Amino acid sequence: MDGVLLIDKPSGPTSHDVVARLRRTSAERSIGHTGTLDPRATGLLPLVLGRATRLASLLTGGDKVYEATLRLGVATDTDDADGRPLGEAVTSLPADQTIDEALRSFVGTFDQTPPSHSAKKVGGRKAYELARREEPVALKPVTVTVRVLERTGRAGDLVHVRVTASSGFYVRALARDLGVRLGCGAHLVALRRTHSGTFDVSDAVPLDEAERLGRDVASHMMTPADALPDLAAVRTTDAGLRRALHGNPLGPEHLESRWLPPATSPLPVKVLASDGRLVALARSRGGALHPVVVLG
Repeated sequence: MDGVLLIDKPSGPTSHDVVARLRRTSAERSIGHTGTLDPRATGLLPLVLGRATRLASLLTGGDKVYEATLRLGVATDTDDADGRPLGEAVTSLPADQTIDEALRSFVGTFDQTPPSHSAKKVGGRKAYELARREEPVALKPVTVTVRVLERTGRAGDLVHVRVTASSGFYVRALARDLGVRLGCGAHLVALRRTHSGTFDVSDAVPLDEAERLGRDVASHMMTPADALPDLAAVRTTDAGLRRALHGNPLGPEHLESRWLPPATSPLPVKVLASDGRLVALARSRGGALHPVVVLG
């Protein structure tokens, strides 16, 4: 079972739980996920299976799109509804225009401090483990980019937003920081991821259905080659295929098209067998393609 499986995660299980459950039902031991979702969050969780696990680092870096609901009036120690309220609730809440102006201030590139209750490592330990023991948590800010942030609705103290952001962005931290900016406190009450890179939740399989299918869930997987649609591709000759499988450089004579991508390209190139199967990722350098990931 080699490929990428898009799961629509329900609220409750951790991303690790999802992986463990699919390992049991599919009998595929080699499974990983490409971007953690908090237990309360729902939506798109791409999984990599079999040899496609070697592609995980390429599939985690794309922009993410979230639909979120924030509650104004009180902050919590976890920045979400699972946490302990920090202080008394504020009943005098800002107007829509004030909220919209504050949201616009978060569009762009800036440093964001992750939530103290997160999986970020501090001295080799997960931050949430320290926070639960009420030990000091000193997380370093991370540079993130918000491309789109808009309010999609409001009902009293509940504000609905849609955000498109770079990998590593925390919507819980946005809720926390928005509450500080507005002076009333805020926390996250609901979160759904709808896009991750080129993947869309409309193509995902609900977790319970994926479990029910067992090994037949393979029919819902996309091939490793299809999971990387933005990368250029070359097809090998028979001799080129043997070289690629051993991690050896490929010259024009080893490719069906005899074409090499420019060495200036920052992205790797998909190296395909004649049947379209992805066998390696390579980088163009010195008049040859040098494999950097070999799937076999």
